[in-house]
Amino acid sequence: MGSNPTRPTLFLKLEIKQLFGGFIRIKVVPLGNVPDSILDRVKNALNSAFKMFVEIQRPERLPKYAYNPIRNQYRSDLLLDFLAKHFKGRVLGITNEDLYVEGLNFVFGQAQLNVRVAIVAFARLNPTFFHQPEDQELLEKRVEKEVIHEIGHVLGLRHCETKGCVMNFSNTVFDVDKKTKFFCKNGRAKLGD
Repeated sequence: MGSNPTRPTLFLKLEIKQLFGGFIRIKVVPLGNVPDSILDRVKNALNSAFKMFVEIQRPERLPKYAYNPIRNQYRSDLLLDFLAKHFKGRVLGITNEDLYVEGLNFVFGQAQLNVRVAIVAFARLNPTFFHQPEDQELLEKRVEKEVIHEIGHVLGLRHCETKGCVMNFSNTVFDVDKKTKFFCKNGRAKLGD
């Protein structure tokens, strides 16, 4: 039997329509110390981009087993496993720690397509990481884009090459700055907008 190319899009639209009180429900879990201003920006971004009902959870300690002292980084895949094991439903972890996945020097975040868990790390999104002057607004804008990007993956979206789309792959912080916080026309269609 041949594959049905419209099925993934239809499935995604049906998944999005399974809303709780008109909203998709998601838990945001601070891993370590995350400022309230960042959590507020994350909550507003998720509500605005996806009409999500956001539940900010109490902060969790990062599991020691996910830390690599040689790299001074946490493995994002192990943090995703931790979140999946300890929380039900859709979950976004947010941390100020530096993350990596095997084969990459670092990641701003990680999620798998159509899986319920994602994580965003804002250590490298902070201008001070690169010895630049502190700029809270720039940091929060970058966090907002990466949160929307990773939850886009959770909802089934792949990387996009349309200029400015929030689903553009970001290899550097400059790539984050070039994209917008909005989905392109194709991404919006897949999300049912």
